[in-house]
Amino acid sequence: MAEEILTGIHAVSAVLSLNPGRVRQIYVNEKRRNNRLDPVLQAVNDQGLPLKEVSRDKLDRLAENQNHQGIIARCEMLPARAEAELMWDVKALDHPAMLLLLDGIQDPHNLGACVRTLNSAGGDGIIIPKDRSAPVTSVVHKTASGAMETTPVYTVTNLSRTLQQLKEDCGLWVFGTSDKAEKNLYQADFTVPFALVLGAEGKGMRRLVAEHCDELLTIPMKGSVSSLNVSVAAGVCCYEALRQRQL
Repeated sequence: MAEEILTGIHAVSAVLSLNPGRVRQIYVNEKRRNNRLDPVLQAVNDQGLPLKEVSRDKLDRLAENQNHQGIIARCEMLPARAEAELMWDVKALDHPAMLLLLDGIQDPHNLGACVRTLNSAGGDGIIIPKDRSAPVTSVVHKTASGAMETTPVYTVTNLSRTLQQLKEDCGLWVFGTSDKAEKNLYQADFTVPFALVLGAEGKGMRRLVAEHCDELLTIPMKGSVSSLNVSVAAGVCCYEALRQRQL
């Protein structure tokens, strides 16, 4: 079965807490012990998971020189999720859906940050295209800081077709962000089940994807910059949705 590497204290702690059954091996720096690692190692011991002490050089190679904070988990790959799983999962929700659809986001740090942001706002999943997108890697897991264990990422073949299915089969309203929109996000109703489309910085959404949006929204900008990083834009929008839903 395919495996993946999780690096860093937050990502390893999350899999130990939420999905320990997929852990195959824990690697820890043989010379590094501190207050942050101790609880993680205690969880490894309590669950009887295999633990191996290795050198810093060995950890660096396993982590492909990412910042691993002295600990790595070799895990069974999370199950792949595509269009079929997305539709089933959305229909099974007991609350109005909150989804992010990322069009052309190719930086894994941005993808991971969006997963973390959506998770913190109580959202239900990220949708990415099979092509023209950063894949889910250990960088995404580490940047998501453990949120990958509970916030699914769905990889779909055609974003436009997926949006149409979400509207027709699941009753979702589709918002898109655009600096050319006349309506700003604070005028939108985020209490409805929705998918929010965010495009790559500079290029924005592709035309066909934008045409499948029910409503285009702009984020008010008062300073000298003309755009926000995609994960920051996601945070602004998702927390406005959270604010509305808590009123």
